[in-house]
Amino acid sequence: MTAPSLVEIAVFLVLLAASAYGFWFRFGRVVRTIRAAKPDPGFSLRPIDKRIRDFISEVLFQSKVIRQRPLPGIAHAFVFWGFCAFALVTLNHFATGVGFPFLARESWFGRVYFYLAAAFAVCVAVSIAGLFIRRFFVRPVWLGGNVSWESGFIAFLIFTLMVTYLTGLWYGESTLGGRVSWWLHTVALFVFLPLIPHTKHLHLALSPVTVFLRRAGFSRIPPLSGDEDFGLDTGKDITRIDALQVFSCVECGRCTEHCPANNTGKVLNPKEIVLGLRGYLKEFGPGNQAPLLGPHISEEAAFQCTTCGSCEFQCPVGIQHLPMIVGLRRGAVNTGKWEDEHGTKLFLNLERNGNALGFPGSERQKFIEKNLLPFYDGTQEYCLWLGCMGAYDPQGREIVLALARVLRYAGITFGVLRKEKCTGDPARRLGNDLVAQQVAEANIETLQSAKVGKMVSICPHCVRTIGTDWREYGATFQIEHHSELLARVQSKLPPASGPRETVVYHDPCYLGRYRDVYDEPRAVVGVASTVVEPGRTRERSFCCGAGGGQMFLGEEKGDRVNVTRVKELVATGAQTIGTACPFCQTMFRDALGAVSAASQTAPPKLLDIVQLVAAGLPAERE
Repeated sequence: MTAPSLVEIAVFLVLLAASAYGFWFRFGRVVRTIRAAKPDPGFSLRPIDKRIRDFISEVLFQSKVIRQRPLPGIAHAFVFWGFCAFALVTLNHFATGVGFPFLARESWFGRVYFYLAAAFAVCVAVSIAGLFIRRFFVRPVWLGGNVSWESGFIAFLIFTLMVTYLTGLWYGESTLGGRVSWWLHTVALFVFLPLIPHTKHLHLALSPVTVFLRRAGFSRIPPLSGDEDFGLDTGKDITRIDALQVFSCVECGRCTEHCPANNTGKVLNPKEIVLGLRGYLKEFGPGNQAPLLGPHISEEAAFQCTTCGSCEFQCPVGIQHLPMIVGLRRGAVNTGKWEDEHGTKLFLNLERNGNALGFPGSERQKFIEKNLLPFYDGTQEYCLWLGCMGAYDPQGREIVLALARVLRYAGITFGVLRKEKCTGDPARRLGNDLVAQQVAEANIETLQSAKVGKMVSICPHCVRTIGTDWREYGATFQIEHHSELLARVQSKLPPASGPRETVVYHDPCYLGRYRDVYDEPRAVVGVASTVVEPGRTRERSFCCGAGGGQMFLGEEKGDRVNVTRVKELVATGAQTIGTACPFCQTMFRDALGAVSAASQTAPPKLLDIVQLVAAGLPAERE
C-alpha cells in the first residue's frame, strides 16, 4: 500500500485502539483471575529441558494434534503455522498503517517472505474451510449438540484475512484493488483480535503457556498444602495451574470422545468438568466460599471417573483433567460431604483389614504358606509385591503363582513380605487422603525395615502408587511391572512347542498411558503366541472400568464399561484374551460371562501374559 494519508492514519489508530481495548478488557480479566488463584504446592519448572522439548513437540510441531486426529489435526496445524508465518506480516501491516513499513516487497527478503506467507495463506484458507464444514455440517457427536455461532464467525474472519492478503498481493499495493484489500484485511484483523479472549479461541494465547507450565508427570495428583487443604472444595482451593488450564480449553471434545464413562452412557464428560470450573471462575472468581460441586459441576460425574487418563493423554492444549477430578473428590471426601455406602465400606476395609477386599490378613499368610512362597530376607534379587488382588483374589493368586514359576525357571530369586497392606490406590483415587496415607506409611515402614531393594508386581496400580504416589510421603522405591522384567529375560523363556495361539492383548491404562509400557508385554506374549490387536489399542486402549475405585463402588449406570471392552476383544476372533493387570482380568471375567451368554457362544480363554508363558514351561519337580 502507498503511504497513508493523515486521515487514514487517524482512522487506523482509532480502530487499533478500540481493538486493543476490546482484547485487553476480557484478556486482562482472565489474567487477573489466574493470578488471584492460589499458588500450586510443590510446583517446579525443573526439569526445564523436558518442558522445552514438550513445548517444541506439542506447540511448535503440533505433534499431539496431528498424531491423534491426523486429518483435522493437520488442518489445525496449518492454521497454527499460518498464524506464526503471518506474525511478521501482521507487524508490518501495523507499521504500514502508521506510515512506517519495514518489510518492502521490492527487497529480495520481502519478496520471498510475502510469497511464503501467501503459500501459508492458501493452506490456512483451505484448512479453515474444511474445519468449518466439519464443525457445522459433519458435526462429530463429541463436539456437543450446540455449536456456537462464534466459532463460525471466527472461521469466517480467518478465511477473510487469508483471502484479503492474497488479493492484495495479486493486485499490488498501489492499485485500488490493493488498497481495498488492505482495508478489508485491517477491519477483519481488528474485529478478530478482541474476539479471541471472548471465545474458546482464547487458547491461541494461553495454550502455549499451559503446555509449558503443566504439572510434571502424567496424571500426577498434586500434594495438599497443610492441614487446611482438603482438595478442590470451594473457589479458594483452585490453583493457578487449574485456572490457567480451564481457560485454555478449546472445547474440541477429544477428552469426551475417549472417555469410557461418557462412551457408556454415564453423566461424566471431562470437557464439562473443565468448563464447569471455568464457569465457576467466571461467576464467582477464585477465593469464593461457594462449593465447586453443585450447579457448575456434578458430584455424580466426578465420582464416575475411572482415572484411565485418556482425557489427559488426548488433550492437545495441556489440560490435566485427572488432578482436577481427583481434587474434586478430595474436596468432597475429606470434608465428609460424599455419602456412598460402597465407598464407606471400602474405606473401612482398608482401615480395619488393610486390604480393599475386606479379607483378614491371615488369608494372605495361608496362601503364602500353602504354596511355599519364600519370604524376602534381603538376599534375593526381587521383593515380589502381591497387592490386594495377588494376595486375596483367586485368579490374582494364580497370576502370582505363574510368575513365581517363571522367575524360578529364569533363575531369578525373589521373596514376599511377611506382612503387606493395600498400597492405598483406590482410596487415593477416590479422594480419601487420610486412609491412603495410613496404609502407605505402614507399608513404607515395613519395606524400610526389610531393607527392600528392587521390587516387582503383577499390578500396574500398585506399581504406580508405590513408584510415584508414595514419594509424597518421602519414600522412593524401585519397582517395576512383571511385563518389564519378563521382557528383559525373554531369551531365557521357552518358545511355543506346538501351534501358536492367537492372543488379543489389552493394554491396561496404568501400564500403558501412565507408564508408557506397550512393547514389553507384547514381547512377552510373542514368546509363545501370536499377538492380535483390537480396534482401540496401545495409547488409545479402552478402559476395563475398574480404576479410580470404580471396582468397589457397586453397579454402574448406563452400559458396563467392561462389557463394552470385552465385546471389542471378542470381536477380534482371538483364541485368548491376554491381560497384564489383575483388575482388568477380574472385570473381563465378569463381562465374558455376560457376553458369551448373550451370544450363546463359548468365550475365549482369559489369561495374564505370565500365565501364557508359564503354560509353556516344563512341569516342576516335586
